[in-house]
Amino acid sequence: MRKAVKLGLLSALGIMLAAAAPAMAQAQPAAAGGGISTAQTCLKCHGNEPGVSPILKTPHAVSGDRHSPFGQDACQSCHGDSTAHVASRSNPPSVVFKGPNISPVPARNAACLTCHQSGMRMNWRGSQHANNETACTDCHQAHIAKDPVLVKATQPEKCFTCHAEQRADSFKYSHHPIREGKVVCSDCHNPHGSPGPKLLKEFTVNETCYNCHAEKRGPLLWEHQPVRENCLNCHTAHGSTQARLLIERPPFLCQECHAQGGHQIQDLGGQNLAGQLSANIRMMARGCVNCHSNIHGSNSPNGTFLTR
Repeated sequence: MRKAVKLGLLSALGIMLAAAAPAMAQAQPAAAGGGISTAQTCLKCHGNEPGVSPILKTPHAVSGDRHSPFGQDACQSCHGDSTAHVASRSNPPSVVFKGPNISPVPARNAACLTCHQSGMRMNWRGSQHANNETACTDCHQAHIAKDPVLVKATQPEKCFTCHAEQRADSFKYSHHPIREGKVVCSDCHNPHGSPGPKLLKEFTVNETCYNCHAEKRGPLLWEHQPVRENCLNCHTAHGSTQARLLIERPPFLCQECHAQGGHQIQDLGGQNLAGQLSANIRMMARGCVNCHSNIHGSNSPNGTFLTR
């Protein structure tokens, strides 16, 4: 009796699932890898194009991941409805990322922001790049396995395409090791938007610098106020003709603040021969840091004047 009841229930359940299967398949095409047939249709014509076929080696082409384009509607996930394009190649897809039929920047960016709008990209809307109508594809290449802007060795040249002044700075005598491949633009900047100035990854210049120069953070018993205020008071970030990325060499840099009496003004000529001689010695010996060696701040009880 019990076996008959179980068999009856299983049979009824099987009939219900068979009846619901077409509706479930129609409601959830992406979960079943619904983009595969669309990709095959596109690759019949575009499969041999060097700018298209490498996408099969990227995370975008993982059909088993419902978050990837190929796990949803394949090529149409980014290029939009392409029914007219399939019917005739003279009709472009809804969204074209390059070429003579290129779509407007908002349309191209909307395709990317459908998926990429969290994390480091959450501040994109209203950012400097967005307001200057920069398209995601101006920097990124979605069809290749290693996007050059995401590779440390090739990222700077992509940024330098627009930022020519910073490229020139990178060739100066003193510079951050960008050309040497040790530092890249995204170590300091978030190109997708930031709550801080100049697209910095942190809220302030100093907090950004402290990510690498932690020894300058403090807290310190004796602090040098211009240092606490902004590193750019004395340094330039991308390159300088002076040592240590200084905006000007000492003692002239120091005298921009310390020019009101005392020995610091004697480099322009003391009141007597001894004063002039002392001033000239300091100038030839590169100035103030010979004595005030802890210029960023001191923890010594006797470091009032940052001498130790």
